[in-house]
Amino acid sequence: METTKLIGTKIRQFRKLRDITQEQLAEASDSTGSYIGKLERGEVNVQIKTLEKIAEALNTNVFAFFNFNSYEELKSQPWIWGCIHILSQQSEAEQNKAYRILKELFSTENELSENNSDDSKGKG
Repeated sequence: METTKLIGTKIRQFRKLRDITQEQLAEASDSTGSYIGKLERGEVNVQIKTLEKIAEALNTNVFAFFNFNSYEELKSQPWIWGCIHILSQQSEAEQNKAYRILKELFSTENELSENNSDDSKGKG
């Protein structure tokens, strides 16, 4: 797939995660809905200044549009996209809170697994 289509796909992905229309993105990035549609389909090249405005409107950075490998990996995991969608609708403080909760949850689970493993080794 050519780069313009990959970038367009990423723009669409971020737009849908933010739950906004092409017209809303266009308004926020000083563009038009039809231009955003063409970008998302990879039909036109985008100028860096425009890409910066789109990134700002989507609350991300330009570099996120060039991270292609993780998109393909995560695309097959809908639960991750669901979590991203939920988090993208929250304030930064709520996002940080959710991150801390998940981090604590999984570090606790890992510690419990390690302790259980150590217990079973001692019983052998």
